Amino acid sequence: MLDGGELDVLTGDYLAELTMLILGRDRLRDPSLGYAKTFLRQLEGCLGTALDRGVKIVTNAGGLNPAGLAAALGALADRLGLAVRIGYVEGDALARPDALTANAYLGAFGIAACLDGGADVVVTGRVTDASLVVGPAVAHFGWRRDDLDALAGATVAGHLIECGAQVTGGNFSFFTELPDGGHRPGFPIAELHPDGSSVLTKHPGTGGAVTVETVTAQLLYEVAGPGYLGPDVVTRLDTVRLSQDGPDRVRVTGVRGTPPPPTLKVGVNNLGGFRNSMTFVLCGLDIPAKAALVRGQIEEAVGAEGLEFTLARTDHADAADTEAASALLHVHLRDGDKARAGRAFSAAAVELALASYPGCTLTTLPGDATPYGVFTADTVPQDAVAHVAVLPGGERVPIAPPPRTAPLPADPAVPDPTAPHRATPDPTVPHPATPDPTGPGGATEPAVTDRGAAEPGPTRRGPLGELVGARSGDKGGDANLGVWARTDATWPWLRDWLTVDRLAALLPETAPLTVDRYELPNLRAVNFVVRGLLGQGVAASTRFDPQAKALGELLRSRLVDLPAELTGRAVDVPAELTGRAPGEDLT
Repeated sequence: MLDGGELDVLTGDYLAELTMLILGRDRLRDPSLGYAKTFLRQLEGCLGTALDRGVKIVTNAGGLNPAGLAAALGALADRLGLAVRIGYVEGDALARPDALTANAYLGAFGIAACLDGGADVVVTGRVTDASLVVGPAVAHFGWRRDDLDALAGATVAGHLIECGAQVTGGNFSFFTELPDGGHRPGFPIAELHPDGSSVLTKHPGTGGAVTVETVTAQLLYEVAGPGYLGPDVVTRLDTVRLSQDGPDRVRVTGVRGTPPPPTLKVGVNNLGGFRNSMTFVLCGLDIPAKAALVRGQIEEAVGAEGLEFTLARTDHADAADTEAASALLHVHLRDGDKARAGRAFSAAAVELALASYPGCTLTTLPGDATPYGVFTADTVPQDAVAHVAVLPGGERVPIAPPPRTAPLPADPAVPDPTAPHRATPDPTVPHPATPDPTGPGGATEPAVTDRGAAEPGPTRRGPLGELVGARSGDKGGDANLGVWARTDATWPWLRDWLTVDRLAALLPETAPLTVDRYELPNLRAVNFVVRGLLGQGVAASTRFDPQAKALGELLRSRLVDLPAELTGRAVDVPAELTGRAPGEDLT
């Protein structure tokens, strides 16, 4: 990024929910740690280049110890013979004796204060991912707290580039259509304008692509309803408009913002206990009976409490080799007792080798248990957090909370987590109505007004992914699944066809769970939030796909009755626009 072309600010996002747990365990062993050590190794080779070119660096690699990382960065600069001004942001860490880590998601104004104070590098702890972009924009353009639309636009830009190459073709449903087949996508750049609009692009000569669809895919990633909550602004995702602005340039406009909530999200990590896993290979005939035999034997050996059995039917009938003829039985054990979850369990599994089903073998050697963590989300009043910017000279600048907030119940895009399955009606206005209950439990389909949809016609059986793209991911124990139509003609069909009930039929594991459904017409997309699919979060999940990254591709692979008139249609190709961003833009 530093060598490839013009750049004003380089950001680095290091703090996934799982990362905070890992850093918490690091700090238990050594209180001087708690930050992403990889950041120091990366900066060793490029800090001088950034300083020479006047590129600011903003990162949340400080994790649980931003002051510690700032000090380590200063020592690195001294060793390299570089003069660097370092600011850092603190106040996110909350004192909770019953938690391994508890951190509030801070906003952008502490970052902006550090940059205004002359920092070359700004280190933070737990801020929202988008704040790494919003902060430099606030400092550059002088935005105030009440510039809600501009803050919302920058939040969208930050959300789009927070996951790096995912917006330039990484993890893209239609990767085979990319110029290089998705082999080495370049990293994205957001060109920010004074009004909060932006252009997403990448350095010339890098791989991948920036198109309306690659941007749509990332925009739908790990979001919930149209009201995208943040500490500085609630960003209305249902107002975002995307347009192609030339090769590898997508313009993002129209983003509206409303006042932020009076509370901050708090990510809490605790050690949940110990876990272990063993996998049995079941080959040939009588697969269910073989699995039942193993289950009974394991339960008799170690007790049934905490055991979980998952049978993956990877076997094929009349197969010519062992692997193709085999299913896999994954056996997981979670327990607060390390001894029971450790060798007592894994040794018991191995000891069945001569006294169980015919052909008994395992894919793993017996091993000890490992600790796992549990992630939960909480809230805390904004004014209860001591958000502080520590400037390069050591001055501590308190960051006041937003003077204007809006209670969460006032935003109908925020669903009630205690309600049953639901779906939003057509949100064609900036503030859609409260979602209506649908699906299993609610039992009825949402009332759909006449939208001019064509009468049912001939269909052809095929994978859903012929007509739609998808992107899925995790937020604690929930999963989100965004699905977008590739053409204007496909959107009315997708909107009316892909209900909560139909999702449950296509993905049966979602059927017993609470599912929220939202429509985003500007993106030709629907977004589902599947509550509790990932249990206690990625660190505790025994699901085959613990972060739900493949959930969207599973949905796209399901065979459905596709409208014949839609199959074979060309994908929309937006007309290329000319013109460059204004000279005062921030990239």
